[in-house]
Amino acid sequence: MKLSLSNGYFSLGNAFYQQSTPTPVSAPELLLWNTHLAEKLSINYSIEQDDEQLAQYFSGNQLIDGSTPIAQAYSGHQFGHFNPQLGDGRAHLLGDISDSEGQSWDVQLKGSGTSFFSRSGDGRCALGPALREYMMSEAMFALGVPTTRCLAVVATGEAVYRERPLPGAVVTRIASSHIRVGTFQYFAARNDIDSLKKLTNFSIERHFPQLKGIEGEVLSAQQVVDFFAAVLNKQVPLVVSWLRVGFIHGVMNTDNTAISGETIDYGPCAMMNHYHSDTVFSSIDRNSRYAFGNQSKIIQWNMARLADCLLPLIDDDEDIALAKITPLLQQFANDLQFRYFEMMANKLGIAQLADGDIELVNDLLAIMTKMKLDYTQSFVTLAANLNQKEVDKVIAQHSDGESNNAGEEVGSAQYQWQAWLSRWYVRIAADVEGAKDLMAKTNPLVIPRNHHVEAILATSQTTGDLNPLHEFLAVVQQPYELLAQTAAYQDAPSDGDENYHTFCGT
Repeated sequence: MKLSLSNGYFSLGNAFYQQSTPTPVSAPELLLWNTHLAEKLSINYSIEQDDEQLAQYFSGNQLIDGSTPIAQAYSGHQFGHFNPQLGDGRAHLLGDISDSEGQSWDVQLKGSGTSFFSRSGDGRCALGPALREYMMSEAMFALGVPTTRCLAVVATGEAVYRERPLPGAVVTRIASSHIRVGTFQYFAARNDIDSLKKLTNFSIERHFPQLKGIEGEVLSAQQVVDFFAAVLNKQVPLVVSWLRVGFIHGVMNTDNTAISGETIDYGPCAMMNHYHSDTVFSSIDRNSRYAFGNQSKIIQWNMARLADCLLPLIDDDEDIALAKITPLLQQFANDLQFRYFEMMANKLGIAQLADGDIELVNDLLAIMTKMKLDYTQSFVTLAANLNQKEVDKVIAQHSDGESNNAGEEVGSAQYQWQAWLSRWYVRIAADVEGAKDLMAKTNPLVIPRNHHVEAILATSQTTGDLNPLHEFLAVVQQPYELLAQTAAYQDAPSDGDENYHTFCGT
């Protein structure tokens, strides 16, 4: 097996990172290897010959050719409070690799030991959080959500001490970059304008090459404005995708907001069961700042913090700079709202928003909240029961002014549901099959439900048996296909996740 890396981020200079070498582990063992991702990255290997070599590379015991490991520097607003120095305290960026299409990807180890930024941490990762990131990121990728991915999970053969000793692991994360809002904040907080310019140029080169100027040309104010607009455009499909599948990030700090528009950091994430916009599971989100329904507002807040950092690059006069960048934030808010309702309409088989559709969506969500209906199952059931004959029947009753809700109180949830169903049928009657096809593409049959994820993690950590994990992955990696085992993972938790809490995993 031949593997080599380059070091694009390293070229930015010492202000951007601390050079740091992964701490060796005693008995590395390759537990998970993402074959499809490896193929995309043109990593060729033989499972019979290369497992030990892969374990050495992706535990950090042996450096890949061309690698110069670093711990990246960044700041961040954590639950609204600014910390001027965070950085990679248990991660090492090994370098970047090009895929078959020439795109560059960061290769980063998590749980690979301490760095300058570790503070009092041990730099390690327990097996459970490593497996969680692998499972969740692969499920999200299959769901069509922009996300970082995992290439490998390697057991270290060493214990990690949290509340109790736990088996340790190193997970390899692949991302289009690890540049965060917090990376820009790091230099803005230090008034390091030269580094801000270098970071912006690098970000344009990496993510938005269409914005590049002539080589050697000074970064222009318009390029910075265009760069900010491009970053905003990446965040819209990200958050709308989260809301489509019921994903709750749990820790949307600015240091966990990638300018690439990829989901990053799966520590306290969770999936929503019965619909409620205030749903939150993260044990550290005590004020529900990052609840399901707040995620659109938070991404706007985070992008405003990025705007703060870019103002000095746009104009020395802050008022002039604000005048150029504020309209972009206003348009961003409008785009998020429009794309959200467009997505929700798609979940109902409606291809184009029309008058009354927003009310149709909002009324459905109000009913789902009141009746505690499962978010995923509700749309699957609506599509499964959708047929032309039933639609025509209901529309005929609607036209005749009939009601099949005799005896139901007008204010009852069941009456509201039947009345809403009639309105929906009228809306999609012109193309029922088209609506059903759109719903099938938009609504997953299965999501990585919290109780299944936790059960698999418990089994994996206590017994070392990864077969349940592989069986689960085989289903959630095809979330829009009805497989023989799909039904085994579609059930909502019997307790509605009432007492379920997630943790950051550090």
